Amino acid sequence: MMFLSAKPALVSDPTMIFFVVLLIILLAPIVMSRLRIPHIIGMVLAGVLVGQNGLNILERDDSFELFGRVGLLYIMFLAGLEMNLSDLRKNATRMLLFGMLTFFVPFVMGYFMSVLLLGYSPAASMLVACILSSNTLIAYPIVTRYGLQKHRSVVLSVGSSMLALSLALLVLAAFSAAYQGEADVQFWLFFIGKVALFSAGVSLVLPRLTRWFFTHYSDAVMLYIYVLSVVFLCAAISDACGLEGIFGAFLAGLVLNRFIPNVSPLMNRLEFIGNALFIPYFLIGVGMLIDVRIMFHDSATAWIVACMVFFGTFGKAIAAYLSCLGFRLSLPSGHMMFGLTTAHAAGSIAMVMVGMNLLTPDGSTLVDKPMLNGVVMMILFTCIISSITVDRASRQILMREKLWANEEQEEKGDDEKMMLPLQHAEDTDNLVKLAILTRNPRLNRGLIGLSVVLDDAMSDHRQSEGRRVLEQAEKTANSADVRMQTQSRLATNIANGIKHAFKENDASEIIIGMHRRRSEGDSFWGAYTQGLITDINRQIMICRFNRPLNTLRRIVVAIPSRVEFEYGFYRWVERLARLAGNLGCRITFHGRLDSLKLIEAYIKGHHPQVRAEYVLMEHWKELTSIEINDDQLLVVITARMGTVSYKASFEYLPRELTQHFNDCSLIILYPDQNGQPQDAMTFTAPQQQTEESAYAHLSEWLQQHFFSKSDHNENTHDND
Repeated sequence: MMFLSAKPALVSDPTMIFFVVLLIILLAPIVMSRLRIPHIIGMVLAGVLVGQNGLNILERDDSFELFGRVGLLYIMFLAGLEMNLSDLRKNATRMLLFGMLTFFVPFVMGYFMSVLLLGYSPAASMLVACILSSNTLIAYPIVTRYGLQKHRSVVLSVGSSMLALSLALLVLAAFSAAYQGEADVQFWLFFIGKVALFSAGVSLVLPRLTRWFFTHYSDAVMLYIYVLSVVFLCAAISDACGLEGIFGAFLAGLVLNRFIPNVSPLMNRLEFIGNALFIPYFLIGVGMLIDVRIMFHDSATAWIVACMVFFGTFGKAIAAYLSCLGFRLSLPSGHMMFGLTTAHAAGSIAMVMVGMNLLTPDGSTLVDKPMLNGVVMMILFTCIISSITVDRASRQILMREKLWANEEQEEKGDDEKMMLPLQHAEDTDNLVKLAILTRNPRLNRGLIGLSVVLDDAMSDHRQSEGRRVLEQAEKTANSADVRMQTQSRLATNIANGIKHAFKENDASEIIIGMHRRRSEGDSFWGAYTQGLITDINRQIMICRFNRPLNTLRRIVVAIPSRVEFEYGFYRWVERLARLAGNLGCRITFHGRLDSLKLIEAYIKGHHPQVRAEYVLMEHWKELTSIEINDDQLLVVITARMGTVSYKASFEYLPRELTQHFNDCSLIILYPDQNGQPQDAMTFTAPQQQTEESAYAHLSEWLQQHFFSKSDHNENTHDND
C-alpha cells in the first residue's frame, strides 16, 4: 500500500508475523478490558502500534491482504446472519420509515458537509455520506445485558440499522461501479438489471440449494465449508456484477439466516472462527494503515474528525428523535434509538477500505491519510457515545416502564434448583446448611453437589479428595432429610466445568465458597470466581463463614441503589428472609428508602415472623461505616457490570471488604440479572472482565503517592 513506509519492519518472517498477530489477538482483549475500551477499537489501535507507521514491528505482507479480505467479508456475512427476521416483519412499516430517515438525513448532511466544509470532491463526499449514513450495532450487547432485546425501540433500531446498512452498501456499490466507468443511461439500466438479477438469483436458488444440502448431509465440517463456500461465491459474483463483495456477503447472510439458528452448533462454529481469527486479523491490518503522527502534525485531521463526529451524530439524532416523536414513544426510547444507530464500526471500516481501492485521475487513492484517520477516530468517538447513551437509556427504560414485573415472576412459582460447587472440606458443612436454610421446603427439591477437578497429572488424587468432600456434603444433607445429587467431573478449566454443569442441570442459583487467599499477591476472587460472575446471569452467593451458622445473632444486609429494578430482586429477599427466620436471628437492611419500602412490604406480607429492621443508607460509600461483630453475618448485594444497579465503586469492593470486614462472616450476593446466554459470542463484547480496571489501580497509586503525602503534610502543619 502506498501509505506504508519503505523502512524494513522488525519482524518480516511470515511465521513470526502470524505468531505476533496471534499474540496481539490473545493479549489485546485483556488490556482493553482493563482500560474499558471496546475490543473492536482495541484491535485497530494494536495494529497502529505494531505497524510500520507505529513501532514498525510487523510488515503488512500478503497475509494481511488475504486474511483481511476474508475478515471483511466475514463481518458483513455475520451482520446479515444475526438479524432477527421475524421481529423485522412485525414492525415493517415503522422500520421502513425509521430506516429511511436514519439513512437519508446523515447521508444528505454528510455529503454537503464534505463538499462545503471539508472541500472534498463529489466522489469523496459520496463515500463519506455512505459511511455516515450506515451504522453498526456496537452497543447491542449492552441491550442484551439489560434484557431489552424485545423492547419496541430496540426492535425498530435493529431493523432500521439493517435497512440503512443495505442502502449504504447498495449506493456504495453503484457509486464504485460508476466511478470506474461511464455512468450513462445504458450503464444504469444495465447496472440495475444486474443487481436485480443477482438478488433474485441468490434469494430463489440459494434457499433451495441450502435446504437440499442440509437435508442430505449433517457432517459438521461439511456444513461449515458449504456455508463459507456460499459466502465467498456470492461475494465473487457480486464483484463480477460490478457490486462490491461485501454486498454479496451481506446478502448471503440474510438468505442463510433461517437455516442457521442463533443457538445452533453451526452458528457457534461460524462465530468462533470469525471472531477468533479472521475479524481480528482484518482489524489489525486496518490499524497498520493508520498514521497516528498525522494527528499531531496536520490540523486538517482534527477538523475532519470534528466534522464527521458532529454531523454523523447529529444526523442520526435527528432521525431517531423525529421517529420517536412520530411513533409516540417515550423519550428514553428515543435515547435508545439514537444510541443504537449512532455508532460506526464494521460497516464504516469496510466502506473506507473500498475507497482505498478507488484511484483518482492523478493516481492517488480516493481515501487519503487524513480521511482514513478521520474515519477511524470517528469510529472511536461514536462507539463511546453509543455505549454511554444506550447504557443510560436502558436504565431509564427499566426504571420508568418496569418491563419486568417481579410480582408476576413470583406468581409463576420458584424455579429453585440450587447447585453447590464444593472444593474445601472445611467449607462444606456451612455451605450445605446455608442451602438447606434458604431452600423452600414446600417444593421438596434436592440439592446438587458438584466437584470439578483440573484435568492434569494430579487429577486422580484431586478426584478422590473431591469425592470425599461430596460424601461429607451428602451426609450433611441427608441428616436434614434433604436429597443431594452429587457429580464429579474433570475439566481443563474449573470455571467452564461449573458453567457447563450449571447449564446441564438447569440450576437456578449457585452457592459457593469464597476463595482462600494464600499470599498477599493472591487475588480476592481467585482463578475462576470472576468468570462465573461474568458468564452466569443467575443468582450467585459467594460465602465465607468464620463460625457455625446456628451461632449467628444478626444478619446485616448492605443494599445498593436501584436494586429493586433487578430481575432477581425478590429471589434474594426471599432467601435471606428464610435464613433469618430459620436461624431465629434479627436481620437489618441498609439501603435507600425506595428499596427498603419494597423489602419491608414483602417481608411483612410473606414472612411476618421475621424480626427485620431497616436503616437508611443514602450513599454506597457508607458501607465501610457499618459495624459488624464476630457473631454477625454481613451480606453485600452487588451487581454485574452493565446492569441497572451496577456502580463504578463496585470495582473497589474487594479492597474495602478486605480492609474493613476481613474477620467477619460474609456473603457476596449477585442477583439474577438479564443478559446474553453464557455461550453467546460477539467480537464487540468482551468475553471476560478483569477484577479491577486499570483506572482503579491508577487511582489507588495516585492516592498513595500524592494525596496521602498531602494529607500527611496537612496533619503535620496542624500539629505544629
